Amino acid sequence: MKSAVLRTSLSICLTLVGLTALVRSAHAQAQTTAPTSTTSSNAQTSSDTKADKSDNFFQILEPKTKSQLWINPGMVSYHFQQDKNLNGGNWGAGLEYRFNTVASVTAGRFYNSDRAYSNYAGVYYQPIAIGPIKVGAVFGGFNGYPQTNNGGWFASAVPALTWEGNWVGANVFLIPTIGDRVHGAIALQLKIKVFDSTW
Repeated sequence: MKSAVLRTSLSICLTLVGLTALVRSAHAQAQTTAPTSTTSSNAQTSSDTKADKSDNFFQILEPKTKSQLWINPGMVSYHFQQDKNLNGGNWGAGLEYRFNTVASVTAGRFYNSDRAYSNYAGVYYQPIAIGPIKVGAVFGGFNGYPQTNNGGWFASAVPALTWEGNWVGANVFLIPTIGDRVHGAIALQLKIKVFDSTW
């Protein structure tokens, strides 16, 4: 079972790395193949505006240092296996410290799908943005799931989407189903910013 979780985590990691490389390559190619000839000023302005909007909507984020602290009350989950009477109110307490525009560290505790308490720790890596949404994954570990490693710690990699406003934010996780050990779900975690070095 442990190997199945690790294989799934590795697959997610490789997919993220491949997607990042593909987007970087496409972005570089678009820049090098930009038209060199000019037409009318109105047509050029229109083309530039469209390109700017496209670049702003789908982009590779530039890593920049940040210092922000967020807190969260756990999460709510919609499980794919609705017939198993799993717990969807995964309340608890957690911290997330954003030290970079593309990365943050997190740790916390929550009441899990099996109605037992879990601890977690991990690192978000989200180098891609689609509009205001950061795209990537959170890599780390969990414990407290009786059917996974006998309730002990296990490694994981979970796709994650993040939106952050001035005071509030949200993380959305896509958790894969792995047999009877890991219950697949879409989970929503709301968070509040309590510190920002720019304040």
